[in-house]
Amino acid sequence: MRVVVLLERLSVKSRILRSVGYNNSTKILEIEFHTGLVYQYSGVPSKVYEDLMHSGEIGKFFSEKIRPRFQTKQVVA
Repeated sequence: MRVVVLLERLSVKSRILRSVGYNNSTKILEIEFHTGLVYQYSGVPSKVYEDLMHSGEIGKFFSEKIRPRFQTKQVVA
């Protein structure tokens, strides 16, 4: 199932990620890739989002700590 809700995202410096958004009340993390695809990851604690945004290697942090751990849905813009 696809979702249509888009979060406000911040641009990030990464080879794979273009922008990142987070909603603290719903615990949804939204990731836009350089390919233009957007995915939402559910149940992401605010601490994980904060750690992602402060990571020196944001793409690596995403690939190791978020992608394999949280349920995801592709966003249709």
